[in-house]
Amino acid sequence: MTDILMPALSPTMEEGVLAKWHVKVGDTVSAGDVIAEIETDKATMEVEAVDEGEVLEILVPEGAEGVKVNTPIARLSGDDVAPAPKKADAPAEAPKAEAPKAEAPKAETAPAPAAPKSDDGGRIFASPLARRLAAQAGLDLKTVKGTGPHGRIVKRDVEAAGKGGAQPAAAAAPATSAEPRKALSLAQMGIADGTYDLIPLDGMKKAVARRMVDSVQNVPHFPLFIDVEIDQLMAVRAKVNKMLEPQGIKVSVNDFVIKAAALALKMVPEANASYTPEGIAMHHNADVSMAVAIDGGLITPIIKKAETKGLAQIATESKDLAKRARERKLKPEEFQGGTFSVSNLGMFGIKQFTSIINEPQGCIMSVGAGEQRPVVKDGQLAVATVMTVTLTCDHRVVDGATGARFLQVFKPLIEDPVAMLA
Repeated sequence: MTDILMPALSPTMEEGVLAKWHVKVGDTVSAGDVIAEIETDKATMEVEAVDEGEVLEILVPEGAEGVKVNTPIARLSGDDVAPAPKKADAPAEAPKAEAPKAEAPKAETAPAPAAPKSDDGGRIFASPLARRLAAQAGLDLKTVKGTGPHGRIVKRDVEAAGKGGAQPAAAAAPATSAEPRKALSLAQMGIADGTYDLIPLDGMKKAVARRMVDSVQNVPHFPLFIDVEIDQLMAVRAKVNKMLEPQGIKVSVNDFVIKAAALALKMVPEANASYTPEGIAMHHNADVSMAVAIDGGLITPIIKKAETKGLAQIATESKDLAKRARERKLKPEEFQGGTFSVSNLGMFGIKQFTSIINEPQGCIMSVGAGEQRPVVKDGQLAVATVMTVTLTCDHRVVDGATGARFLQVFKPLIEDPVAMLA
């Protein structure tokens, strides 16, 4: 008999919502069958069975909120577990009396989305934490003997098999930063009950609040502002969209910004970096996160290796990612791990703003609305379409000079975007 545990669908996940069950008590499931849907603070993910057997109990009801990671959510009786033999003089209830003696599940044996394959085609069962630790340690799971239920490889097996296995475990553990200071209640501020409606905080709101407080408290931010003229960009965009119209692709101003930022990051690699206690991580690729507003919060899907992609591909990916983000159908790897962020509020008419850094990234770019403004050219007053861009920097990684060099490279790419079409 095996307990199915609430899985950790991302390294930072602490709890989630058990949105839907796809099985009921008495159903027989096979490894790989989808048994439930879990809502995290960012997305909705499917949970697959690892073992075969019959669903004995549903321990957490459908719709339950705040279910902690590694909490038992269902109980499965595997076909590979032989029943205890009956003695001739034993009462019929004897086998049932032995059921409570089953060993309590270990925290690291949460069901994995899939099992690795061995060279001979056999399945290698390993918990998600064990697989992650093995990958970080460069350890081949085929060489590890599992000591978990049904021979599954768990955390202690990886730590025993690999040198320094305990170090990746610390890196993979969810962050346990201090909780934000408790706010005063409305009653303490003199606001009477019955004069407002209270909307409970969901997982996403709590996660965003915690991350933003942590970022403001822990990261020494500073902003840099620059104005860019986008008349040529708008003209080029119109021509590009006319060419792409038969393919149903439409390039946005934000797509140009993502491409220009990615190219600028490659030309000023010091800005494509993250602070870590061990040193400054210099990223090989410009994985640009784009802020997308969704019901209840914000999510940042990633255009990976954006410096290698054309505007049409960036436009196609950004549209798809934004759509699936609003539907909460993104995979964790599609919104975790970016190296730089772009947040654009220009479509709302916002002229200028400063964003909070998305740790552990070193910078975030805030893009305002393009509007006609008076400018001086060759000593003469003229009118141009101008867009204000703010670069917020983590001073531990990107100092003022580095941020300024990045913007000096970014500005001409936006003002003369033909170079991005090459």
